[in-house]
Formats: sequence, C-alpha cells, structure tokens
Amino acid sequence: MILQYVIHLIASMIGTIAFSILFYVPKKQYLYCGLTGAIGWIIYCALNDLGFSLAFSNFIATLVLTVFSRAMAIIRKTPITVFLVPGIFPLVPGAGIYYTAYYIFMNNPQQAGVKALETVTVAGAITLGILIGSIRLSPNPNHRTNIS
Repeated sequence: MILQYVIHLIASMIGTIAFSILFYVPKKQYLYCGLTGAIGWIIYCALNDLGFSLAFSNFIATLVLTVFSRAMAIIRKTPITVFLVPGIFPLVPGAGIYYTAYYIFMNNPQQAGVKALETVTVAGAITLGILIGSIRLSPNPNHRTNIS
C-alpha cells in the first residue's frame, strides 16, 4: 500500500512538472509545482481509498491544493496561477471526457450520459474547491473594503 502511494506521488510530481514545462513556468518553480500536483493527487487517492465519492475526493484535494498554491505564491513571491494551473493537472477528469465521447461514438447514450454526469460533477467539485480555497479571509473582523 505504501509503495503504491510512493509511485503515485512520483508519477503525479513528474506529470505536473511536465505540464509546468508546457506552460513555460520558470525553471526555479518546477519542484514546487510538482509538489503541488503531488499533494493534490495523494489526497485524492487517499480519500478515494477510504471510500469517499469521486466528487468529494476531488473537492477536498482541490481545496487543499488551492490553499497550498496560495501559500507557495506568497512564499515564492510568484502569482498563484504558476502553482495552481499545473497543480490541478492530475485531478482534471480527462478520462471521463474521453469515455463520454467514446460512448457517444459507440452509440451507447445511456453510458455516455452516466459518464458525462460523473465528469461534470467532478469538474464542478474542482471548480468549487478552487473557489472556496481562493476566498480571502480578513485577519481583522472589523475590516471593511470600499467598493467604488
């Protein structure tokens, strides 16, 4: 079991770094981008292994990944997108999109509908995780912002 998690950690880290290269992330950020993707993927795998749904596992993994990306952006003095966009890569439901299209082309609308619903649910969970993880909490409860 531990070996499986180590393999997942290494593979997700390499995949995220490769994706970082494609997006021209500065070289000095590769390791941190890889770490971001690996953290998200390991959390997703652990929650899945514990029996949680795909959507919930993706939501929690994305939430943690977003908070970690924000922390890295502050620590590394780099925009959050440098870490968040490549870090999301392992969680994106590409296989769900593929199988939805596959079932459509194979004239199996029932399976296509099931896969499409699953894919949209996972994508929504990822979106919600990014949204909630991006909320800025003010350290001062009396803090007010002027919107004008």
